[in-house]
Amino acid sequence: MQQPALVAVAHGSRDPHALHTALALLGRVRELRPRLDVRLGHIELNRPLLGDTLRELRGEAVLVPLLLGRGYHVKRDLPAAAAAAPHLRVTVAAPLGPHPMLVEALYERLREAGWGSARNTSSAVVLAAAGSRDPESAADTRRTAALLSERLGDVPVVPAYASAASPTVADAVRSLAARGHHRPAVASYFTAPGRFAAQAAAAAPALAAAPLGDHPALARLLLHRFDRAYDARPRGAVHSAERPELLSA
Repeated sequence: MQQPALVAVAHGSRDPHALHTALALLGRVRELRPRLDVRLGHIELNRPLLGDTLRELRGEAVLVPLLLGRGYHVKRDLPAAAAAAPHLRVTVAAPLGPHPMLVEALYERLREAGWGSARNTSSAVVLAAAGSRDPESAADTRRTAALLSERLGDVPVVPAYASAASPTVADAVRSLAARGHHRPAVASYFTAPGRFAAQAAAAAPALAAAPLGDHPALARLLLHRFDRAYDARPRGAVHSAERPELLSA
């Protein structure tokens, strides 16, 4: 039986590096699983848009969000896109986060930026995320912060947000300074470069890690989410959009 197509769903960005990063990440996915049909679709701002990608497909597709928590896009936009493609049997996978593979990528990005060297070991970290009004999205970010803290040897890790939630990165930096952590590092909890990632890096008093980008752990995690959604989908359904929270383990 033929496997469904994997459709990676990016948010979209006006920063041209974001599209290049998504394509590089999917290149890694294809290297790991050469026979899998891997496509890209965007929610907005970039082509191909998700609806256009789905119109080109036949049979089955699994939408894997290149998003890091259970916000509006995962809960509303992706199921709506699936419902608008009645010619396909569509399953929506869980977002990428939280997951230990993401934490390993965050850790390695910090190391690449200089974390752990004699000059740049910080006493705390700000985990800079996009932000959402959805409380489950904030819970996912807090969980990632806790996992990253463990990975760094129980260094304090404070979540902060670029929009729609508080604290901001600058507020988190000030809060840590008041507790004696004067030069916290900033971990970039973004899948690709863009305005939010740049703003977060600019607020860093010391080192700022690069976005997760095309880190190999993200490619493995994308396939993990695809496999779990594929294995959990109802058999024989003409159209199926799974609740992502049921597939998040």
